[in-house]
This record gives sequence, C-alpha cells and structure tokens, in this order.
Amino acid sequence: RSCLVVNVMHLNEVTASSRHYVDRLFDPDPQKVLQGVIDMKNAVIGNNKQKANLIVLGAVPRLLYLLQQETSSTELRTECAVVLGSLAMGTENNVKSLLDCHIIPALLQGLLSPELKFIEACLRCLRTIFTSPVTPEELLYTDATVIPHLMALLSRSRYTQEYICQIFSHCCKGPDHQTILFNHGAVQNIAHLLSSTSYKVRMQALKCFSVLAFENPQVSMTLVNVLVDGELLPQIFVKMLQRDKPIEMQLTSAKCLTYMCRAGAIQTDDICIVLKTLPSLVRMCSKERLLEERVEGAETLAYLIETDVELQRIASITDHLIAMLSDYFKYPSSVSAITDIKRLDHDLKHAHELRQAAFKLYASLGANDEDIRKKIIETENMMDRIVNGLSESSIKVRLSAVRCLHSLSRSVQQLRTSFQDHAVWKPLMKVSRKIARIIHLEVDVICSSLCVFSCSLQPILESGAIELLCSLTQSENLALRVNGIWALMNMAFQAEQKIKADILQGLSTEQLFQLLSDSDVNVLMKTLGLLRNLLSTRPHIDQIMSTHGKQIMQAVTLILEGEHNIEVKEQTLCILANIADGTTAKELIMTNDDILQKIKYYMSHSNAKLQLAAMFCISNLVWNEEEGSQERQDKLRDIGIVDILHKLSQSSDPNLCDNVTAKHKVEQFV
Repeated sequence: RSCLVVNVMHLNEVTASSRHYVDRLFDPDPQKVLQGVIDMKNAVIGNNKQKANLIVLGAVPRLLYLLQQETSSTELRTECAVVLGSLAMGTENNVKSLLDCHIIPALLQGLLSPELKFIEACLRCLRTIFTSPVTPEELLYTDATVIPHLMALLSRSRYTQEYICQIFSHCCKGPDHQTILFNHGAVQNIAHLLSSTSYKVRMQALKCFSVLAFENPQVSMTLVNVLVDGELLPQIFVKMLQRDKPIEMQLTSAKCLTYMCRAGAIQTDDICIVLKTLPSLVRMCSKERLLEERVEGAETLAYLIETDVELQRIASITDHLIAMLSDYFKYPSSVSAITDIKRLDHDLKHAHELRQAAFKLYASLGANDEDIRKKIIETENMMDRIVNGLSESSIKVRLSAVRCLHSLSRSVQQLRTSFQDHAVWKPLMKVSRKIARIIHLEVDVICSSLCVFSCSLQPILESGAIELLCSLTQSENLALRVNGIWALMNMAFQAEQKIKADILQGLSTEQLFQLLSDSDVNVLMKTLGLLRNLLSTRPHIDQIMSTHGKQIMQAVTLILEGEHNIEVKEQTLCILANIADGTTAKELIMTNDDILQKIKYYMSHSNAKLQLAAMFCISNLVWNEEEGSQERQDKLRDIGIVDILHKLSQSSDPNLCDNVTAKHKVEQFV
C-alpha cells in the first residue's frame, strides 16, 4: 500500500523549506542530491515537526530509491540511511510510515554491501526501527538468511557488534526466537564481546544473554560452561555485579545469573547466587536508586526467590528489605516535587510500576514462611495498600496485588484477622470478574484466593462468586478450568445445603459430567473432590442422590472401569463410601450389582489404598444400627464379601489389618 498518507493538518504546517529539501532529492546532478541529503540530515536532527513534514511530502520513498540504486555513490547511500534512521527516531507514527514503505527489506539488502560505513548506517537505522514498540519482531525472522548474515557481520566493527546485539536482544521474544538465535551460534559469537574495550558492546552482549537465558534450560546450561579469556561466564557475570560497575551492568548481569539459576544451570545455594546476586538485587531496591532501577531490581529478585524457601528467608533479612519495600508506595516524595519538576512528572506517570513490583516481591517473600508473612502484613498500612491495589486502574497492579494477597492468604491466622478486618473480598470480587474476562495468565491466584475467605463467605456468595467460578469451568483454557473447579471444591467443603444446591444448579449436571470426562487429570481430581465435598453429611447425601443419583452412579462406574491412576480411583471409591453413608442413598449401591462387584474387586486389589477405600464402602453399608442392615449384610455375604474381609483381617499390612478389625460394625458382620 502507498506510504503517502496525506494529513490535512500536517499539510497546513508544511513549510516552503521542507518542500525544498524534498525537491533537491530529484536534482539530476548527483553532487547536488548528496548535498541535499546532507542538508536534510542536519535539518531533521531533534526536529520532530520537520521529520513529519518530510514524511508527508514523500521524502521516504525517494530516500529508499536512492539507497537501493547501485549507481548511487556509497557516500550518498550512507547519508540516505542516516536520514532514514533520524526519521525513525521521531514519533511512533514516523516508524509506521517507514514500515509501510518497506524500509526493512531495503536496509537488509544494504547489509550485503562490501562498504562497512554503509553497513553500519543500515544497522543503526535497523536498530532504531526494531527497538520501536510498533515494529513486529517477526520481521527479523521472515528471511532465513538474515540471522546467519548478521552473525557473520558481528566481527566487522564495534558498531556492528553493538547494533546487532541490540537488535537481537529486542527481537528475542520467546522460545522460538531463542532457538533460532542459539542454533545459529549466538552464544559462541556473542560471548567474546563481553571482553570488548567498548562499554556499549559489553552491555548489549550482556543484554543478549539475559534474553537468551530467560526460562531456557538449553541456553542456560550452555552458558554456564562457556569460557571467555580463560574465565567461565558465571564468573564474568559476578565481576560485573561489583559496586564499581555501572548500575545498568550490575542489574543486567544479576538478571543473567537469576535466569540461569531458575533454569537449573546454577544451584540456588551457589555462592554466586546467595552472596552476590541476591544482595545486589536487594541493593537495587533502596530508595537511593532511580525508579526504573528499583522496579527492575524488585521484579528480578521476586523471580529469583519465587520457588526457593531458603532464598526467601535470606532476602527477608537482608538490608531490612520488607520495610524498604514500603517506600515503593510513597513515591514520589514531596522533596522530589520541589527539587525537580520534570522528574516529578516522570515519577507520577510511572509510580504504578513501583507498586506492581513491590506486590510481586512481597508475594515471593511470603510464599512459604509464616513468620515472613506476619512481618509483611504488619508492615505500615499493608492491608490498606493491597485493598487499594485491587482497585487500581492498571491491570498489572491489580494482578500483582492479587498475587500478593494469594501469597499472604496461605496463613490461616491472617485469614481470620487482617483479611476479615479489611474486607478484602469486596475489591477482589470486582477484579476477579474483570481479569477472568481479559486474560488467562495468573488466574490461579484469583480462583484460589476466592475460596479462602471463610469469614466472609456469605457476602462473597452474594457477589456472584458461584456464577463466576462455574463459568470458568467451561473455559478452553486449562488454568481457568482447573482453578474454577478447585475453588468450587473448596467452597463446598462443610458448606450448607443451599450452597451445595447453588453449586450444582450453577454448574449443571451436564457440565459436571463433562468435567469428569476431561482429559486433564487435575480437572478430573478436583471435580471428584467437589463431588466428595458435596456428598457429605447424610441429609445432603440423600438430597443430592435423590435428584442426581443415576448420573453420579453412571460417572462412578465409568471412572472405575477406565484407565485412570490410583489417586483418581481412590477418590472415586471415597465418593462411593460417602454415598454408602447416606440413609436412603446407600440403596443406589445395594441395587447396583455392577458397582458391588467393583467394590469387591478393589477390596482384593494389589494397592492397599484402593483396598482401604473399598473397605470403607462396605463398612458404611453393613452398619448394624441402621434399618435394613441385616438384608444388606446377607446380600454382601452371598457375593463373597465376608471371605475377603477375613483375608484382610489377616493381612501382613498392619495398616490394612488394623483398619479392618477396628471397625466393630465390620467385625460384627464377619
């Protein structure tokens, strides 16, 4: 499509001098064209209005034409690339206009030139374009010959090294890109750049390694064994953590070591992690650091300690970190408002990033240790900050607040005190609905959090929690299904009959049995757990089985006959044991010869867990003090249950033997 988008407002602003710059590009004298491009270069430096004018007047297609003409001198082609790079450094709309004119293929073609200055100018322009948020990174990978050619150009000069590494680090957005770069020798080609005399080259190489190693065991395992000038890469990264190094270098090297650690290439108790990386990241959280540094430091530290209890404990007592993070919610200070108005404006726009990072780090710190959670919750105004975070306009802050809340909610004591006092369920219900509609990531923290506020269960229910959770179980996203049914399972635990009825009505019998046939074992286990919690206490068991008994018995039969693991079948037999405890519901088992034979089969199974679960079913069926017990005992005796119980009472497994003989109702039956 044409890149000449005529904007009336822009045309009104176009000056005669702007037209003059474009007209000179069409002069028949090559020397005048060159001088015109040089004058254009000087005119657009730092002048966004001039850049926009020249784009509207059609300068870009002409510059690209001159750049690609073999008859153009190397100097002219180089100057054209420089001007195009300057235009790209303007607004995002400028970059879009350049992309519409197919600038990337033209610049990539320019990299085939033998002239180094021209190659560097093309790379500089490509760097500017690819680092823009409006440029799709996939454009770098469209032509399979581009990456190997860029690797080959790395050795040409320090500028090619700097620009290419910067392009790679900005265009590596996932495992597919990591694999492409890795397979084309990125690690080997970039490693030696860490010893470059140019700081910019070293930094861009370091950033490359951070994006290559992120959540990538293959790359991380390779990096840990790479030698540069006789030193292993982790040792080089540790040297770059030293306090005399620029903060940018300290942070990026800490990221590299963090990602390698999380990928399993470095142990969590390694000295370079415990004594170097972790303390360095804590330092980045201090109020002496710039906002961006504090954000990056906190988020990287949160990721480093997220799954390791010992690192969480070490971090919590390093430099008063928990108290230090409370300053993240006081940013910007009144002092900065007085001394630097421009800085204040920047901080106001980005202060939400600090709150997001603080919530993430608090969540990681409190993931496992009760004492750490207590310290976090006792931090100044902590619960108020979480409640406010749940209502912020930024979706990222809301998600981080939910994650923090979920981490702290693992403390039963806090559920009964701080959470109830601050009624955190109110904003949580609002954010849950919004997030569940928008995203699939991190939904587990929402669903898990919904079911922990037993002290506020009724208002949560009145806010539509059951309806929300039931809708999540129908999602195509596995995380949503698992956590939706998980939350319902917890909600049904020791619940009133009305809540159980509402769950069954909201879920519908059809959906319940759809979940029981789900291919994911987690969904199946949580659905069986829900059924088990629904079928508890006799009145509830009898009520539910009177309306859904046929379908439930059918589902139980299919699971016991199917190819499922021990845990699934044990849970299913426990459901049968609950049904057998009902007053009228137990008749659904006694009148079903197929189910009785299955119970008999599992009583003789090689797995003791299944034997015990099946024995509990029989135990509840033969209880002497219940009406009709004699008839049930006679029928079970006729099908050979007594003989199996005798064998179990003599079992070499003491746990199994004790459970059989301890049940006096079974003992009397035998």
